[in-house]
Amino acid sequence: MPTPVPTLPTDSEGLLKLLRHKEGTWVQWGIACQMLQKMGENSLAIFENTGFEPIQQNQIVVASQVYASLQAGNAADIVLAHFEQKGSDILHELRVLSQSERVTMATFALEKNLDVLEAKDVVKALKEAASVANLPEGFTRHPGDAVVLQVLKAAQGKIDPQERTRLIARGLRFAHSEKARAAIERLLMDMANPSKKKAPNLPNFRYDGEDNIPRILPVAGYLPLTLEKFRSVPQVSEVVPFGIVRGEGAEAWATLPGWFVVHQAEDGVIVACNTDTLKTSINQEVLSALRDRPEDILVLVDRAQREWDENSYFAIAGEDGNLKFAWFEAQPEVELLGKVTLTLRPKRFFDEEASKDRWQFEE
Repeated sequence: MPTPVPTLPTDSEGLLKLLRHKEGTWVQWGIACQMLQKMGENSLAIFENTGFEPIQQNQIVVASQVYASLQAGNAADIVLAHFEQKGSDILHELRVLSQSERVTMATFALEKNLDVLEAKDVVKALKEAASVANLPEGFTRHPGDAVVLQVLKAAQGKIDPQERTRLIARGLRFAHSEKARAAIERLLMDMANPSKKKAPNLPNFRYDGEDNIPRILPVAGYLPLTLEKFRSVPQVSEVVPFGIVRGEGAEAWATLPGWFVVHQAEDGVIVACNTDTLKTSINQEVLSALRDRPEDILVLVDRAQREWDENSYFAIAGEDGNLKFAWFEAQPEVELLGKVTLTLRPKRFFDEEASKDRWQFEE
């Protein structure tokens, strides 16, 4: 334990001697470094005369200022006594907080026996919580509840059981208010009794050949398709009452049946592909509608519909820069480029080969 000194020297030689022999507490060392700097000594000279490296000087100077704010903020004697002897690295992390937050955080760090990395994470949670205007009902601005808010946010969409368990354990350790603890306990119950949502069916329609008032829409191209080509297709306009199409830039057009879902598309773009190609662009385990033989299909994407819902598939950007389709169980973080409103398959024949012989087909 450092040998205490009643007062700090006022001359540079005395201050350097105090640091060289590590007399007193680290708080006094930080004050001594600051005094020397004000006397014109640079950090390199202090290092050469005392052995205190510049990065260490900076830490104890800042931490000693935080300690002074704890004293001014009437922190408990047990907190002051603890941090006077050790924990300069922890107090250094508290530099970004207000005086009242420093007192609360220092007390919390002592109660929970936090190390410097844990303290840094809690300070980050406090800063994030400070930006939330309206906290959930029953939550407080206490560091423990700030950690719970951070845990709840991180747990959204987490599917790794080990990571979820780690987050829940952290929340239970730090939760301060009853509401915060209850929120973590609900996470624990949800983990014990998961209710996985079932993927919806694709919006499948089969062309009948008898529908009236078709709609002409631009074709972006065939999968694999770049995002640039998909986005570059201009929105078409139709002149009522005959549906005359006006559009520029599209190299190909397709006519779709005049179903309600087709006319409802505000900014419809068609993507052509084969069912096998589509399987590579979407989770295969949810494609119950694409389990039969391969065939060419048209996918209608309404770029105007970008609001997520759990019963629909959406166009998104793939990691390779190409267009992909995906279903999300929960609100995704990726940008939604449009909603899949229809997948159109060709007219079905009982026996396509036999139908080529007209007498067999008519018989």
